Amino acid sequence: MVFDNAMARSSLAGLALILIAGCAHQVVDLPQKSVGTAPPDLVALRTVAPRIRQEMRYAGRHNFMGRPVAGYEAPECWLSRKAADSLAAVQKELDGYGLRIRVFDCYRPQAAVNDFVHWGKDLSDQKNKDMYYPRVPKSELFKRGYIAEKSGHSRASTVDLSLEVSNSAQAGKRVHGPLADGIAVDMGTPFDLFDAQSHTDDADQSPDMQHNRRWLRELMQRHGWRNLPEEWWHYTLQDEPYPERYFDIPVRKAP
Repeated sequence: MVFDNAMARSSLAGLALILIAGCAHQVVDLPQKSVGTAPPDLVALRTVAPRIRQEMRYAGRHNFMGRPVAGYEAPECWLSRKAADSLAAVQKELDGYGLRIRVFDCYRPQAAVNDFVHWGKDLSDQKNKDMYYPRVPKSELFKRGYIAEKSGHSRASTVDLSLEVSNSAQAGKRVHGPLADGIAVDMGTPFDLFDAQSHTDDADQSPDMQHNRRWLRELMQRHGWRNLPEEWWHYTLQDEPYPERYFDIPVRKAP
């Protein structure tokens, strides 16, 4: 859906109020098996959009596995150049409203996806169940699609993200007044909650949370991204450069 500037500004103004409520490389085509090395235009997001906050969950312990995930050697967001440029354009739109993107995951190597699968099959490891899948038996994570053997993230043009307040002087306006820098926009559930409550259009969310999710989706759609309906945080570039290819090099620190 495309919105004109007036509609976009109206939506942003509404969001500002609702915030308070939640205070070179070879590539290989993949049918079912192994992966290539890396896309030739993989870039570190911080070199393209340094104002975007990176909170890379799978490089640490703050995730459903409770430990660093295989393939993540650094808490760094890497994306195809096309996806990184598009995300930079999203951030540019947000700058004038005192908001910024917070990314949780970007390019995900196949090694990490394999680690998810291994964890999903180990039914004895449920130490983070209460936080991440309290209403779903671990034995059903594959059946319900929460864990899979392939991920769009491995194509290097998918991101998991949310929004937060940014009172940086670089922003065009400080529309949030006394709100603390870095406070998260309330989306109703945390990132990576394996539950129907995380569906973007979950009708059980409060009107404010429904508004926030719809607004984020409309923002991303204006810049060429599509949402995964089951996860309010999950977006893939519609015109992704490698739609049939998956990659597997470790996530490393940007130079």
